[in-house]
Amino acid sequence: MTAPAGLEVDGRESPKYASALDEKEISAVQAIAANGAHDSDDDATGLRKELPTDEEVATLRRVADHLPWIAFSIAFVELCERFSYYGTTVVFANFIKQKLPPGSTTGSIAGLPDGSLPGALGLGQRASTGIILFNQFWAYIMPLVGAYLAEEHFGRFRTIMYSLCAALIGHLILIISAIPPVIKNPNGAIACFIIGLIIMGVGTGGFKSNISPLIAEQYRESQMYIRTEKSGERVIVDPAATVARIFMWFYLMINVGSLAGQLVTPFAEQKVGFWLSFVLPTVMFCFCPAVLFFCRKRYHLTKPGGSIYYKAIKLIGLVTKGKWSLNPFQTSRNFKQPGIWDAAKPSNIANKPSWMTFDDAWVDEVRRGILACSVFLWYPLFWLAYNQGTTNLTVQAGTLARNGVPNDIINNLNPLTLIIAIPIMDRVVYPGIRKLGLKFTPVKRIAFGFFIASLAMMTSTITQYYIYKTNPCGKMANHCAEEFHKFSPISVWVQAPAYCLGGISEIFASVTSLEFSFTKAPRNMRSLVTAFALFMNALSSALGQAMVGLSEDPLLEWNYGVTAVLAFLGGVGFWFTNRHIDAQEDDLNQLAEADFHGNTNDLEKAT
Repeated sequence: MTAPAGLEVDGRESPKYASALDEKEISAVQAIAANGAHDSDDDATGLRKELPTDEEVATLRRVADHLPWIAFSIAFVELCERFSYYGTTVVFANFIKQKLPPGSTTGSIAGLPDGSLPGALGLGQRASTGIILFNQFWAYIMPLVGAYLAEEHFGRFRTIMYSLCAALIGHLILIISAIPPVIKNPNGAIACFIIGLIIMGVGTGGFKSNISPLIAEQYRESQMYIRTEKSGERVIVDPAATVARIFMWFYLMINVGSLAGQLVTPFAEQKVGFWLSFVLPTVMFCFCPAVLFFCRKRYHLTKPGGSIYYKAIKLIGLVTKGKWSLNPFQTSRNFKQPGIWDAAKPSNIANKPSWMTFDDAWVDEVRRGILACSVFLWYPLFWLAYNQGTTNLTVQAGTLARNGVPNDIINNLNPLTLIIAIPIMDRVVYPGIRKLGLKFTPVKRIAFGFFIASLAMMTSTITQYYIYKTNPCGKMANHCAEEFHKFSPISVWVQAPAYCLGGISEIFASVTSLEFSFTKAPRNMRSLVTAFALFMNALSSALGQAMVGLSEDPLLEWNYGVTAVLAFLGGVGFWFTNRHIDAQEDDLNQLAEADFHGNTNDLEKAT
């Protein structure tokens, strides 16, 4: 912003700003100067910091800001929740697919020949893949409900706490489904198991849509500003780069938790039984509500506004009125007409309807949020490739030479890759790219992630080809492993490229989706946009259900090959439909924040 001439702060001329302050902001700055102090909200707006000119935005190096310490408590909560989620779900494939081992009452293989697999229900691979995909679908459609409850009624923090209670109940029911008196009756065990999945999914969904906006909201700066480094170099502290860093470390904690969970519980299922595989994650899960409750007074919380979604729907209806056509290409052209959002701004409407209680800035925010949601529409093809690691690749490992390694332990190469690569990306690669003056925008990063995911599936296709070629039973490799304990002589570690490449693809596509959700969403609809991004994973699970017919011998080569092609085509489609956003990146991130909280009757509740 550029302060109007003559405006002084603390007795000196105001620093450079990129656009004019409005009268409300001028009064706020002058009041601060008069009082000799300012509160944290004023700090967050950057009013007392030197903001860059257009020339400086184009030329100065950008850096991320320091992260608020309280954010790390939320990251630890995410670590515990992901330990519990992945530590539980990693054993689902064996629990559902394999039969109860001979003489076992818990599903363990203690004392059985090498190569035996833990099991319980004996429903087969297709049922296993189908139920796991249903769990993913359910857990990623429920964030939409969690977002609604948070932003319309309870607020993010309370919704998270309620969701944790639901997830804990689900965990306890899963434990019951695996105890010896229940597991010996497959019909009763599967009924109990499915009920536990559904309840846990409700909690997981409500948690996931709100925890990532909560951690990013602990960083309060919203405007770029100038900082002089110890070397004397003037740099731009970029809130977008800081949010990207927050989500990089947030994602690191996700994978520390998932790695720990996935390392512990497979050995528990092998040595003791599935009941212990479900108990350990539940114990870890209990730290989540405890930490949040202990730190609750130190969090910056956004209260619910009420009627936000109603007004957003009415606004979108106004913008699109008369733009629809039976010809989809004409509809697309109508929506791309310049100025259609400006025409819906309150300042341009003489007789405003009663529901239009928001300001012009909120219209721009909603437009930006719609843009973000359109970016996510290609993500089901990315998640289709990623989900192979938790379903078919786990089964594929059971057909390879494992030398005592559990078939559901090798997928830990994915989070291990992320744990190693994220600090390198954050401290070396991304700063190096910025220092070179290159703009590796979110759109470029996401497209790159799609192509790496496609490459990961290509390696899986090649691996499956050689499994069929070398297995004693040819293209009935799974039957050979289950019935005769005969495996392909290829080492299970041949799956490493698929998992490592999959992890790298997540850094570019998945982490960036969290960043994009937060920076592009309206301030009071961040949970909804995050939930929409997560919902793409649910659609991917539905797509995986449509492909479940390929998840069985002798068609697994086709399964991985088709997935590789779809991920590649997704990357191409994503780039060509969203490359225009690159030029708007800075403008979209620097939109003025709206003052609108919700229904005018709810403003007191929202402040």
